Amino acid sequence: MQLPARLIAALLAMSVLIHGGAYAEPAAMGGAAGLTAGSSAKPLIRYPATRALDLVEDHFGVKVRDPYRWLEQDVRRDKAVEDWVAAENRVTRSYLDKLPGRDLLRKRMAKLFDYGRFSTPRKAAGLYFYTYNSGLQNQSPLYVRQGLHGEQRLLLDPNALADDGTTALAEWEPAPNGRLLLYATQDAGTDWRTLHMLDVATGRTFHENIPWVKFSSLSWDARSEGFFYSRFEAPAPGEAFQSASRGQKVWYHRVGTPAAQDRMVYETPDRPELNHRARVTDDGQWLVITSSRGTEARQEITLIALNGFLAGGPVKTRPLVRGLQNEWRFVGSRGDTMWFVTNLDAPNSRLVTLDAKRSRRRPAEIVAQRAQTLSGASMIGSRIVIAYLADTRTYAELVEMDGRRVGDVPLPGIGTAAGFAGKGGDPETFFSFSGFTMPSTVYRYDTGTGTIEIFAQPRLAFDPEAFVTVQLTYPSKDGTMIPMTIIRRRDIAISGRTAPTLLYGYGGFNISLNPGFSATRLAWLEQGGAVAIANLRGGGEFGQSWHDAGRLQNKQNVFDDFIAAGEYLKANGYTGKDQLAVEGRSNGGLLVGAVVNQRPDLFAAALPSVGVMDMLRFDKFTVGRFWIDDYGDPGKAEDFPLLYSYSPYHNILPGKDYPAILVTTGDTDDRVVPAHSFKYAAALQAADIGSKPHLIRVETRTGHGSGKPVDKVIDEYSDIYAFAAYWTGLKISDPD
Repeated sequence: MQLPARLIAALLAMSVLIHGGAYAEPAAMGGAAGLTAGSSAKPLIRYPATRALDLVEDHFGVKVRDPYRWLEQDVRRDKAVEDWVAAENRVTRSYLDKLPGRDLLRKRMAKLFDYGRFSTPRKAAGLYFYTYNSGLQNQSPLYVRQGLHGEQRLLLDPNALADDGTTALAEWEPAPNGRLLLYATQDAGTDWRTLHMLDVATGRTFHENIPWVKFSSLSWDARSEGFFYSRFEAPAPGEAFQSASRGQKVWYHRVGTPAAQDRMVYETPDRPELNHRARVTDDGQWLVITSSRGTEARQEITLIALNGFLAGGPVKTRPLVRGLQNEWRFVGSRGDTMWFVTNLDAPNSRLVTLDAKRSRRRPAEIVAQRAQTLSGASMIGSRIVIAYLADTRTYAELVEMDGRRVGDVPLPGIGTAAGFAGKGGDPETFFSFSGFTMPSTVYRYDTGTGTIEIFAQPRLAFDPEAFVTVQLTYPSKDGTMIPMTIIRRRDIAISGRTAPTLLYGYGGFNISLNPGFSATRLAWLEQGGAVAIANLRGGGEFGQSWHDAGRLQNKQNVFDDFIAAGEYLKANGYTGKDQLAVEGRSNGGLLVGAVVNQRPDLFAAALPSVGVMDMLRFDKFTVGRFWIDDYGDPGKAEDFPLLYSYSPYHNILPGKDYPAILVTTGDTDDRVVPAHSFKYAAALQAADIGSKPHLIRVETRTGHGSGKPVDKVIDEYSDIYAFAAYWTGLKISDPD
């Protein structure tokens, strides 16, 4: 096998890993306001010693070292890993606590978070259910009101579920008759859920609960007598946060019966890798089961007629779509006619109908593919709202059931619309609308009359007009034009000055980076920093072809796009020589790790969070096998060379001056297990890559991000952005 140059370099890098290393410690807070990154006379201190194994494995003829395999053990159960994390956190904490401006950032972030935030309401039997956070509550409580303008009543406060605020209200769904609420709780950020029910009139919680639910929809039957959900078998003791999740099944729970008596509705024992989500049609006639294998938009559709099943009859499945070839997103139904968004013969997606009782009929096209990407559709009343993504902005229009255009949905400006949940027969829906410098406002929309009104609007602690947003395109390495959005303070944009800049990217899994508000980023912008968001290949901004251009054997395109973004920002005067920090989360953490290895000279600081850092073992844990659709299979000879060539853990090259790096993760992350970050940080600290700090911050009782308490979010980002500010030269001052 002919090895690429980067692969050979990776082998050399792993062969010379050493213990120890040093970094520059910032001066104490006193008198440090004028410090600049890179100033001389910094004391050198050592990282905690990390045991290295003499572990070498053969991968298709390539000898691969994995000296920190022992850090894959669960930090909650392995004393050696727990001690390592504690030692690393002590060193990191002593460094971060001395950073100039950290406390000022934390204070300002808390103020920017302190505004009322509503979710889009869900309606059941004249009752409106929604979450509302008064500002700094760690978790958002759930409220209900009788009628649109009725007095709101607290129904469930998740802040009372845990003293540290880390138990969150996750998914929830009111019964169609409005009398019961089904809800899921999420502890410490895990993907695992436990289902509960409460009586809406009294607030009384039922004693029964259902554990080991994950990646499940919650769907009531039309008579409010029970609900459908998906769960896995209970993992072996001690394996809940690391073992692979396989064999998901759909179940039906009847209210008032023990969970042990739940009926199993659907499984695929011959294909245990499939996941299944179930949804009851609005008329209660059908259960629509959507099955998928990974993160790729390829589904099968199975139907179950509910009248016989709910009467106690056997489960009779009816295949509607077979073969994991295309995307099939269920929109709604009328009798036996079902509407779907699909990319069958349409890379940018289209709206079609299928006949529930004649599965062999070809789809009937309702709305044809367009140049813009069809990002979603909702059946509301007797019409359908369809949403498009163009230039990373949301556009929406209203069509009849047969696809005839009614008109545009009057969105309030440039930004992102989300929501539009509803039901056939009821024309009322709600949606939220937000932008980079504008928090979400919730609107009520009537599809029958076309009227729109504000349901809830936030009060702001800043002036959105103080910032400007510019959308542009830049050329990547191969000439492909990549969109990028740059947000800056207006006075800096007008003056044309360079600014310390956070460059953010993702580039994977068909996920689009659309306009959205972030209080933590706004704190950075207020200080005079800039934020640049690159819409890299691999995302969903331009349909399936854009996604395909950044996955599998095309993954290097994503890294080239991101590197080109940094080069463009410098070459065109947006940021200076030592003013660029690079940031990404999850797949974006992988992105940051890869581009720093490939171009360490380009960045002053790097902020990889909850990243996929070991591309040879990601499929061994929890849901990592889902990602093979985007990354490839490390167990296959044809995929291994590319995965190894960019794996952040395996490609740290000694002898290069690396930027300052702050790795962040959570000890309960069971989406991207923290071992990825542990091993990567250990390898960074062991390599001879310069004197800048290479630290890891491990948060306790938090996961991949979902359900994280507000106070922990503020603490984390005040650390991250103070670190970035110090190493990009951004001076932090008190805006008050």
